[in-house]
Amino acid sequence: MKQDFPKLGIAVLCRLFGKTRHAYYDCLWRKESSLVKEDIILQEVLNIRKHLPRLGTRKLHYVLQNKLTSHQITFGRDYLFDLLSEHKLLIRQRKRKAITTDSRHWMRKYSNLIKEVDITRPEQVWVSDITYIRLPNQWGYLSLITDANSRKIMGYSFRQDLAAEGCINALKMALNNRLYKESIIHHSDRGSQYCSHNYVDLLLKNNIGISMTENGDPYENALAERVNGIIKTEFNLYASSLGFEQTGSQVNKSIKSYNELRPHASCDYLTPNQAHLQSEKLNKRWKKYYKNFNHEKTDV
Repeated sequence: MKQDFPKLGIAVLCRLFGKTRHAYYDCLWRKESSLVKEDIILQEVLNIRKHLPRLGTRKLHYVLQNKLTSHQITFGRDYLFDLLSEHKLLIRQRKRKAITTDSRHWMRKYSNLIKEVDITRPEQVWVSDITYIRLPNQWGYLSLITDANSRKIMGYSFRQDLAAEGCINALKMALNNRLYKESIIHHSDRGSQYCSHNYVDLLLKNNIGISMTENGDPYENALAERVNGIIKTEFNLYASSLGFEQTGSQVNKSIKSYNELRPHASCDYLTPNQAHLQSEKLNKRWKKYYKNFNHEKTDV
């Protein structure tokens, strides 16, 4: 009798609620299956964020679709938002404010050549900018050159000063990484580094067109600003408690992961390295989202 009591109790409760015992056990099985599903998804999220520590939820959703095919797990974007929110894994967006450009100088400034340009191929337009990383008792300055079509970081340099040598080193790396022979336009702000004789001379020697912002508006160099934000926000490089050398190593790893692993909605969800090898115009699959999860509101 004692062994039958639990079954009898469940049967009585089920009758009270107008349910069958099969429905009760089916609910338990579904709950257990749901917990296993959540655990697998969360483990994959943590694995991805080892290399892309602040990758947004919409891109996580895209990457996870392929990774979880073998588990026969499917889920929607809103489900993932809710799951990450429940486990406090949504990414907080930070506001940035930095001035690394001094355009009040005597050197020649160039016109904006890319206002009406339709960018359709890799190495058609390169955009350049400098951003900062806060270090213990000092600053580090990261110069980046990004391909406007593929979003690939072609060259970079991390230095302890804002001298033109950092931008020149980044440009030399970009030239060494160049894959195509077509003409290039180099677009930047009007900072003294980009207007310096050595930098301009290197561009001219390589038959690269020179384009610059005209009104001091960051939207004139929005793509470069966006890549700065991705590197600092998604790879935890707003500030570093490490020394300069170790932070430099972290920058190297972050840019490698960015180029090789991070999909871009602006590039048909290809990584920058994959997009850079495409000869056809890339589909843009980004848009603004208005559902408010208190953290992530837009995606690019």
